[in-house]
Amino acid sequence: MTATGMYTPKPGAAPLGRMIATQAVLETKMLLRNGEQLLLTVVIPTLVLVLFSSVDIIDTGTDKAVDFLTPGVLALAVMSTAFTGQAIATGFERRYGVLKRLASSPLPRWALMTAKTASVLVTEILQVILLTVIAFALGWSPQGNPFTVLLLLILGTAAFSGLGLLMAGTLKAEATLAAANLVFLLLLVFGGVIVPLDQFSPATQDILSLLPITALSDGLRDVLQHGAGIPWGDLGILAVWAAAGLAAAGRFFRWE
Repeated sequence: MTATGMYTPKPGAAPLGRMIATQAVLETKMLLRNGEQLLLTVVIPTLVLVLFSSVDIIDTGTDKAVDFLTPGVLALAVMSTAFTGQAIATGFERRYGVLKRLASSPLPRWALMTAKTASVLVTEILQVILLTVIAFALGWSPQGNPFTVLLLLILGTAAFSGLGLLMAGTLKAEATLAAANLVFLLLLVFGGVIVPLDQFSPATQDILSLLPITALSDGLRDVLQHGAGIPWGDLGILAVWAAAGLAAAGRFFRWE
């Protein structure tokens, strides 16, 4: 305050950390208020877990279907948020010029993507908590090292985020909406989420095993169901997808 009792203006951007945190909170609120996003991130994974654990529809090869299904549904939750939900939301933000306006603000572009990633992680934490509680209520008996599970989830998030941003930054919004939902449905059926890979032919299994959803669901299943150590093969597949997807998104993403 000056001697005359007036406030002295101090224009300028807020600290970078505060800007990222504020944007992350905003992104999370918008995601959780969106009905379609909630359907993808909460309702569908929950219904898949409860329905296929309670009704003997698919032969999972286990005494308790929930032990097989829970790791796959956790992988499905990661994909629904990091890939499908993020691709659709970012695609329409790009179409309506939101990204262009944000890119001209004091918030750097990399910081905006960091805020979006933080929003995805917060949403995934809520998903994992909800699905874990439901799985325990259904009689789930997990095994393995939780730190290995965390590593798989982080790498899976990076892999799906890169692919989602690549799709949102290169396709039109309507095409992103259609493609993201189609990929979600295809990977739900063929990605080892609810149908064991051994139900497919050997040649098909070799191809499907290279998909990020398969690597994530199989890796989680090896640890949580079978108590395995570190699934290096699945981690390697996820790391390759993450590196390739994020690099391609950074190279080809268009803000307008």
